[in-house]
Amino acid sequence: MNTRLSVPSVAAMLAPVLTPMAVAAAPARPAPPPPPYEGIYQPRGVDEIGLWHEADEDERQLAASPLVIQDEALTSYVKGVLCATVGADRCKATRVYVLRTPVFNASMTPNGTMRVFSGALLRMRNEAELAAVLGHEFGHFEARHSLGQFKADRRGTDLISWASVLIAMAGTSQAYSSFNSLQISVFGGLYRHQRDGERQADLLGLGYLNASSLPPQSASRVWQNLMAEAEASASARGLKRPQFDSIAFAASHPPNAERAGYLGELALPEGSGRDAGAARYARAMAPWQRLFLDDQIKLNDFGASEYIIATLAQDGWTAALWHARGELYRARGTYRDLANAADFYARAVELEPDLAEAQRGLGLSLVKTGRREEGAAALRRYLTLKPDASDVAMIGMLTDMGAR
Repeated sequence: MNTRLSVPSVAAMLAPVLTPMAVAAAPARPAPPPPPYEGIYQPRGVDEIGLWHEADEDERQLAASPLVIQDEALTSYVKGVLCATVGADRCKATRVYVLRTPVFNASMTPNGTMRVFSGALLRMRNEAELAAVLGHEFGHFEARHSLGQFKADRRGTDLISWASVLIAMAGTSQAYSSFNSLQISVFGGLYRHQRDGERQADLLGLGYLNASSLPPQSASRVWQNLMAEAEASASARGLKRPQFDSIAFAASHPPNAERAGYLGELALPEGSGRDAGAARYARAMAPWQRLFLDDQIKLNDFGASEYIIATLAQDGWTAALWHARGELYRARGTYRDLANAADFYARAVELEPDLAEAQRGLGLSLVKTGRREEGAAALRRYLTLKPDASDVAMIGMLTDMGAR
């Protein structure tokens, strides 16, 4: 039998698979508030129950992961921001885990498990920006996007599997050409489905912010800041300026410029004067800032790290920020960088003389730039402040060298 797979038949097969997710067109008014809360949701149907069981098992493993920051105060603070954004009733369905992972990310599983990466916390400037990220992830949860994507993926892969059988039966060049077009169309539709889900979650998250006590304009600012960081990273690497308004075929998210644009347009104008919670956020992050910055610097992304440190310092340079900048420049390690690092460490020591790590960095930078006596003096102060340091032997050798 010579079965031919024609282009019209391909289109007919694609129709039930590639129906785009319903996403509201950008209206000329703010994003609406979320619908009334209807109670704690329970999974329905075999597919969703299975996804929840997988998420439950994943959460059991997550709870024991060494990446989870086991600090009740930090976790409670992050969940408190979520609850203030989406409402106390909705918030009951979630468990929040803060992971020590120095990249910008957060996620939420079908069973209500929310992961927030330390890299995201480092990049936020206030509670409103954090609320924008958390609200977006909660929007995915409330809209059951995981289930929708699972079903779309299954329909797409089922279609390709059945089409491959028909192609093998046909065995013609036209059939194989149509099959190639089919695969491109199916996968393109699945990626578009993911992007539409991200847009819908953006609008849901912005709806929570519009109805909250926080300024919704901060949602757009999150993406503006990320674009500025990416530009700084590319510039330091000698790369071209990133394209923030183009969509790659396999992109799972809309372009950053697009997101910054519609989130800014749909933010409630009268909400711009609300308190963004910058002071509260700074207090909550203060015990963690040095650790999160140290993790960021270890990523070896000089431009991004320099941008993050500079933006954190917009409200004033602290000893911790000068120390972090010294660490960043010392890690890159050119002679000029080491001279700059020594200056930054000196500024940190001036503000906080008992900051042992700054004394250590100052001493090492001075020694490497030929100022051995000054460096040895700083290193001796480091050992006085931290006599049980793990590098006592190595630092002791350097102080002996400086004394010669």
